[in-house]
Amino acid sequence: MNVLVDGEIVLYGTVGDSYWSDGFSSMDVIEALATLGRDSDVTVRINSGGGVAWEGAAIFNALNAHRGRVTVYIDAIAASAASIIAMAGDEVVMRVGSLMMIHDPSTITYGDAADHQKSIEVLSKLAAQMASIYAEKTGESAEAMREVMRAETWLTADEAVAQKFADKSDQAQAEEVTAFDYRVYAHAPAQLTALASERNWKPKQKEPAMSDKKAKPAASAVETPAANPSTEPAEKETATSDPSTAEPEASTANVDARTAERQRIAAILQAPEAKGREQLAAHFAYETDFAPAAAIAAMATAPTASAAEPARTSAPGTVIAGLELAAPVASAKKETSALDHTAIYAARR
Repeated sequence: MNVLVDGEIVLYGTVGDSYWSDGFSSMDVIEALATLGRDSDVTVRINSGGGVAWEGAAIFNALNAHRGRVTVYIDAIAASAASIIAMAGDEVVMRVGSLMMIHDPSTITYGDAADHQKSIEVLSKLAAQMASIYAEKTGESAEAMREVMRAETWLTADEAVAQKFADKSDQAQAEEVTAFDYRVYAHAPAQLTALASERNWKPKQKEPAMSDKKAKPAASAVETPAANPSTEPAEKETATSDPSTAEPEASTANVDARTAERQRIAAILQAPEAKGREQLAAHFAYETDFAPAAAIAAMATAPTASAAEPARTSAPGTVIAGLELAAPVASAKKETSALDHTAIYAARR
């Protein structure tokens, strides 16, 4: 995604160009900074509901290391990972009506006790790192920032300035917030959750690249399903001297693979065993390459939502402050060939 627009770095959408939705990546920002020059003053505009944890951290570091002055404008919303990016600004300016959201890391782990313990360790380290970034900007202690994060704090422009997450507010009115499923957050303002419901903003799977020359999904994206004799093209194609015929054949193979993947996802999500276990079904469907039979067998042994602790519900996802996190899932690999995904999108607390 080209984020350089009229000499400004415009970060609208999801943090991280993942398999789930269109967004901007750390490489997009790095390339934009290289184009502008190391010593140039930079304007960054943010309208993002969050995204991939490590991409947010990488963008923060890239902007923080830039030699020129960095001015960040919150045009509508900087939530979760996007709020971390905003902290890289030498000056952070929020439009009237804009919002900033800061919250504590959270995740969903599928696996045994060791997997859950590993998640706790990763979450604790990430929370400490995030708190130190907020603390440096605000001048408060890291522990004070941890309390702000634990509370999932939503800030208006004036509140962000008062608490020193931003430096000043702009009299210009905020833009409309970017499309994002704000229902995944525990304390999102009612107008945001209503807007997400009204417009059906939810994770949307992107089509795979049609050519190997194009960028493949990031590591946090769902990988291509494991080989299936009924749908995968033969390993060796007949050689052809006419290059004009090669690309259509590759495109057809990609279409077949996408069709097979949609069928696999539908079989899992529509299985009777998925009822009351929608979160787990979405995990198997979108975040693994489990065959339907394996996923259904696993769901059949899991408790339904009504039997689970009601304190925290989730949309399909592994979230780090609204950010995708590499969740330890080693034990899940025992039943299938590969579970090569780093996140489940966004957990609602």
